[in-house]
Amino acid sequence: MSNNTVLGKGARVSRDITQAKLDRRNAASTAIRPKDPYTIADRVEQLARDAGERLFLAYGEQRFTYAELDARANQFAHAALARGIGPGDVCAIAIENRPAFYFAWFGLLKIGAVVAFLNTNVNGRALVHAITSTGASAVIVGEECQANFSATPELPAVTQHLLPDPEKPLQAGLRDSLDWSFARQLDAAPRTAPPPGLRAGITAEQPAVLVFTSGTTGLPKAAVYSHLRWLMSGDVMQVTIDARADDVFYCCLPLYHGAASLAVTSTALKAGAAIALRRKFSVRAFWHDIRQYRVTVWQYIGEVCRYLANQPPDPADRDHRLRCIMGAGFNTDAWNRWVARFGPMDIYEGWGGTESNTNLINVDNYPGSVGRVPYWEKTNFRLLRYDIENDRLVRGEDGFCILCEPGEIGEGSGLIVTDPDIGGGRFEGYTSAEATEKKILRNVFRSGDAYWSSGDLLRYDADGYFYFVDRIGDTFRWKSENVSTQEVAETLAELPGAELINIYGVTVPGHEGRAGMAAIVMQPGAQFDPAAFYALTEARLPRYAAPLFARIAPAPELTSTYKLRKVDLQAQGYDPRAFDDPLFVRDEQGRTYRPYSIEALEQAGLPPFRSQ
Repeated sequence: MSNNTVLGKGARVSRDITQAKLDRRNAASTAIRPKDPYTIADRVEQLARDAGERLFLAYGEQRFTYAELDARANQFAHAALARGIGPGDVCAIAIENRPAFYFAWFGLLKIGAVVAFLNTNVNGRALVHAITSTGASAVIVGEECQANFSATPELPAVTQHLLPDPEKPLQAGLRDSLDWSFARQLDAAPRTAPPPGLRAGITAEQPAVLVFTSGTTGLPKAAVYSHLRWLMSGDVMQVTIDARADDVFYCCLPLYHGAASLAVTSTALKAGAAIALRRKFSVRAFWHDIRQYRVTVWQYIGEVCRYLANQPPDPADRDHRLRCIMGAGFNTDAWNRWVARFGPMDIYEGWGGTESNTNLINVDNYPGSVGRVPYWEKTNFRLLRYDIENDRLVRGEDGFCILCEPGEIGEGSGLIVTDPDIGGGRFEGYTSAEATEKKILRNVFRSGDAYWSSGDLLRYDADGYFYFVDRIGDTFRWKSENVSTQEVAETLAELPGAELINIYGVTVPGHEGRAGMAAIVMQPGAQFDPAAFYALTEARLPRYAAPLFARIAPAPELTSTYKLRKVDLQAQGYDPRAFDDPLFVRDEQGRTYRPYSIEALEQAGLPPFRSQ
């Protein structure tokens, strides 16, 4: 069942058509029960038996079938067992996007271990936090990540097993001083399956992987992902996009993040399809890879799509086999620009999170929407009225929350299902009980109920189509009005020459709320035009939402999973001593943005910046 090609703006399908598509997803989610003795490793072994000759992975010039995946995973299983890793142990892996990530991951699952995915970019305090918060007793470290561990002498007691990386070898002197015995043990390990009894007693509902959330503030939390949830994700998305064995999925997002290791991999394995893997996203290489590997399905992040759409037009823009893309972060304008340039394809824009117990997905190809709720009685998702000014949920006189009406902004949430025979709607939480409890809303609509708190603000229209507004905290108050950083950034995205615009609120001494500030990254060779930026804000935004400051940054402030980072920018505010980027102040009289100066601040009625 394929989506339609892109519907024109304003087009709708009937609620029953949408619900029929969602019903297929719901039916697929019940194929595996919580108590079933079926794990991710079982699915890998099943594919090796039933479709062993089929291509699993393409990486550069390397190719691996499902049979080879299983055999390599077996080697990791035996090597890990020989090192004392066994059922129930948590073993972390720090490996970049390369085949060894899959071999190590599935090999550890074969022996009943729980696998923690480490961000390959962190060291120091963040790395210590990652190890301690997962309770890992061992970690398989790719040679490409060894420098992170060497730079972190305060690491807790954890056994490190080093894995060579021919693409990124360390300097010869340093390399010679390291212990490579695990690698030699791995090479000599048998390719046959480890004893099946190692997974005896492990059911689908038990933890399989620990995946860190990709939040833009503070230290990330390790979310628990069960075998059941991973398998259900693949089952559900396979029927959603009609994934087939002849599909090729493109994976250029980091495997330590849920979008790649969970969504892409689970769906590909359910279909018995192939994955084309790239070490790291590259604008230059993207379309070359899509054509070379004959990719049909791609998991996107909105910022990545904007990078690609901002590249100069190419006569070969529509020379590809992409039939569908799935992900999050596509607003209406970006969606329509993408399709106009690269051709019609099914776009499955969604909303959810690494740890979420509910989600939305756009199965109608309706531009800009993150999904639809045709009938409320068929979902555990609810939108709770939210008071942005006071940063809290709105509760009625009876003490219970209030559902949003169409057009109102609220917090997305999901009823936590506790039926032991139902897999959907569970909140599996984090390794930290305290962090888990903070994400649970209690006594929402009746005494004793519990809902997952997403921290995301959404709204919906009269036809039930939902739209992402912002993260709670990213929406700020200025001039007694609510300003959504997401909506302002999307509105200003058409600034000529702009590659990326990051909007955030900064404190202004003596003023209530926060003033808007734009960190703008220009395309190579393009120059920021202050008057043009002012004209765009005047034409597209109410005066209170127009940024008071513009900072021209050389590169975007992004997390390793391509999400905009704001916390450091907010702390720096409009203090010119905190950064070297050109800084501009809004000039209403001159209808432009003036280079920062005390005079420019005074004319705008603003005081010098003071850190809070």
